[in-house]
Amino acid sequence: MSIIEDKLKELGLQLQAAKPSVANYLGCKRSGELLFASGRVSELRGEVGTDVTEEEAKVAARDTVLLILAIIKQDIGSLDLIQDVIKMQGFIRSSANFTRQPYVLDGASDLLVQLFGMNGQHARTATGINQLPFGASVQLDIILQLKSITT
Repeated sequence: MSIIEDKLKELGLQLQAAKPSVANYLGCKRSGELLFASGRVSELRGEVGTDVTEEEAKVAARDTVLLILAIIKQDIGSLDLIQDVIKMQGFIRSSANFTRQPYVLDGASDLLVQLFGMNGQHARTATGINQLPFGASVQLDIILQLKSITT
């Protein structure tokens, strides 16, 4: 098990098996030392502010990071190869009056910092929208820097 997976275990969390892409795209794409993880939606369904509470959406954001990490692990073999979290983009399916999208995304950001320390801090965009694929409450994508592998 990796250092990052040990930290997940200490937090009472674990990775599930990576879910396959639902259309014609890759789960991750590498360019040099950067790894672009495709958008993944939460398992939580509903509109934040009407069907879903802010706290439920915050947990869903955290859990969506776990879904993305499972895909990354499948793609690169070990989460310990992650050097830095560069940027996270989050979309929150929001009611017209819900404006606290940044606080929802803290569920995801907080977990990344817990796992990667200062290297887990990242640039971020939080956007409220009226619909997401499959009626999901949260959608995230992440850009990471991988460790250099010297041969």
